[in-house]
Amino acid sequence: MNQTAPNPSARADAGSPIGTVARRTQGAILALDLGTSTGWALRTTDDYTSSGTVLLKHSRYDGGGMRFLRFRRWLEDLDQDAGPIEAIYFEEVRRHAGTDAAHIYGGLLAVLSAWCEEHLVAYQGVPVGTIKRFATGKGNADKAAVIDAMRARGFAPRDDNESDALAILIWAIETRGGVR
Repeated sequence: MNQTAPNPSARADAGSPIGTVARRTQGAILALDLGTSTGWALRTTDDYTSSGTVLLKHSRYDGGGMRFLRFRRWLEDLDQDAGPIEAIYFEEVRRHAGTDAAHIYGGLLAVLSAWCEEHLVAYQGVPVGTIKRFATGKGNADKAAVIDAMRARGFAPRDDNESDALAILIWAIETRGGVR
C-alpha cells in the first residue's frame, strides 16, 4: 500500500456520491490498470482508500507463467487482508502498441476473470476513453493530465498506472459502475 487519500465524505461537500455509494456495498471495491506494472486502488467498506502499483515483471530465472501466478496470489492476499472484495473494475484496453503488452494484458485479464468467477466477484471493464473523459473531461487526455486530475482530488499517485486505477475507482463509486 502506498497511500491513503482523505475521506471525501469528511469534507464540506459530504453530499458527494463517493462516500454514500461506498457505504452501500458489502465488500471492498478494487480498481486495476492491468500490465507489468499493475496500478491498483482499493476502497474498503469503512471508506478507507489505498492505492499503489504491483510490479509483475519476471526475472530471467522465472518461467513464463510466474507473473500470472504472482498476480493470482496477490489477488488472493488482497481479498483476505482487505476483503472480501465485492467488485473489481479494470481498464479495458482494445489496442496495444506492442505484441508483448497485448499478451501480458490478455494473460492478466484471463487470470482476473477466472479468479472473479471462482470467487463470485463481480467484474467489469471500463474503456480507456471513459476513464480519461471522467477524470479530465477529455477522452484522449494524456497520462500527465490524468495524474494531475487525481492530484486535484487529493491523491498522490506515483505513476500513471496508479493514477489510472484511482480514476477507475472514483468512476466506479460515483457512477455506481456506470449506472448513475
